[in-house]
Amino acid sequence: MNRLLFGDNLPWLRNKEIFPDASVDLVYLDPPFNSNADYNVLFREASGQASQAQFHAFTDTWNWADAAETYNHFIDECPNIAVVDMMQGFYSFLRSSPMMAYLAMMAPRLVELHRVLKPTGSLYLHCDPTASHYLRMVLDSVFKPENFRNEIVWKRTTSKSLMKRRLPRNHDVLLAYQKTDAATWNEEAIFQPYDKSDLDEKTESKYSGTDPDGRRYTLGDLTNPNRNRPNLTYNFLGHHKVWRWTQDRMKAAYDAGLIVQPSKGAIPRLKRYLDEQRGIPLDDVWVDIPPLNSQAAERLGYPTQKPLALVERIIAVSSNPGDIVLDPFCGCGTTIHAAQKLGRQWIGIDVTYLAINLIKRRLKDAFGEEILFEERGQPTDIGSAKRLAELDKFQFQHWALSLIGARPLREGDGKGADRGVDGLLYFYESKEKREKIIVQIKGGGVKRSDIATLLGDVNNQNAKGGILVTLEKPSKPMREEAVAAGRYTSALWHDKDYPKIQILTVEGLLDGSERVDGPPQMNPFAKAQREAKPEKQQDMLREMF
Repeated sequence: MNRLLFGDNLPWLRNKEIFPDASVDLVYLDPPFNSNADYNVLFREASGQASQAQFHAFTDTWNWADAAETYNHFIDECPNIAVVDMMQGFYSFLRSSPMMAYLAMMAPRLVELHRVLKPTGSLYLHCDPTASHYLRMVLDSVFKPENFRNEIVWKRTTSKSLMKRRLPRNHDVLLAYQKTDAATWNEEAIFQPYDKSDLDEKTESKYSGTDPDGRRYTLGDLTNPNRNRPNLTYNFLGHHKVWRWTQDRMKAAYDAGLIVQPSKGAIPRLKRYLDEQRGIPLDDVWVDIPPLNSQAAERLGYPTQKPLALVERIIAVSSNPGDIVLDPFCGCGTTIHAAQKLGRQWIGIDVTYLAINLIKRRLKDAFGEEILFEERGQPTDIGSAKRLAELDKFQFQHWALSLIGARPLREGDGKGADRGVDGLLYFYESKEKREKIIVQIKGGGVKRSDIATLLGDVNNQNAKGGILVTLEKPSKPMREEAVAAGRYTSALWHDKDYPKIQILTVEGLLDGSERVDGPPQMNPFAKAQREAKPEKQQDMLREMF
């Protein structure tokens, strides 16, 4: 069932073959926030240090001219009258503003997410104060107000400076809704284990007793609140009372050292150990999950990446092993990673190949090359590759780079603009010395002069080689020109030599008949941490819950 879908999530969500009614157990979405900002992916070097190379991931800016058609179609077709009324009310107030364009994007998606949720399902929408108040009103109209459960505050950063006109904005909001009162709710998962090294004052005072082995305990009452229990009325350690337990059970607990007299002749009390308690119950303000700083081990460089622990908590509370978790804005795949780790099935959707490729690499790093999942929306043959090139040259370029694992360069002024160099492959000639191979993507016609241009770029940038990935088949003169460019020798890799200029076709890369001829290349993305084996994960889950 695990699926990774490329493309706009709205057509996917409306596809009832992929998403039948009531087919998903949990939705977590972290959509754009209408922040009016550009976001870049930061790459990392093999050392783990941040690289200067970065690439534009997405622009969180919304325009009514782009949204008007979607809005009008939604108003005409949406069966939920409450949502239609709400959106029309927004339009009378917001008019043709960027916020209205943003809400016009979100509303139809939220309607479809409600449709695909099972009656036992829940939805968590991650946002910030920019639009949280509007989104909550839309969600109320989609789910009905009585199905709102929580507005969870996650403190994502600490205050950095003194604000002259306002307090710092250092939290995000999670809007939690359940489809019905039958929604899954794992009560055990809302309790967080006590940290014995950092107990709050109240807990430390209550559990003030300590055994020789260091276990903290408090003393509890053993008397029965029901005074009319003849079978539980007897003498024990000099006290005739109505006890909670039978006499045999009391004696066994006393012999085990669980019942003590605080002082000579005192009423017996029961030891209650701190490490046997359920823990501290969660409230709706989460300050115990730190954000991902620039040095965090799990950070992959994606601009809006959320901590794995945050999404794990949501999945643990509102789903069961084997359930289907959906993230329609899956970005760098934190939800997918968390779902896989916790034994859930998952579906992720994203509109950029950069995100899709990062997720695929992340899953293989974390769970091994053998991890299986279905991919849809990406070209699988030469015909669909040509259609992608015609539809979106920029996404075609990203997809083609992914066929050889190349790192994209910083985006130019226009999507799909031909800048001569589209991507890079890196490899090491020594522990300190890194070399590069220039990659150029051609989705249209190619000619002999393209080889000379690529060779010139290789020489000008002191690269070891160049690769031309082309949708069209190269001519014989092009191949002859590539061979005439010569070869380079790798001293590290057993003095083997490699072609200085290579021509690879999309068709050959798809059918496996062609591949890069060069030294082993570096992973262009930051490497995700390896997760435990499934059996080890299950042991960890049992310990957690």
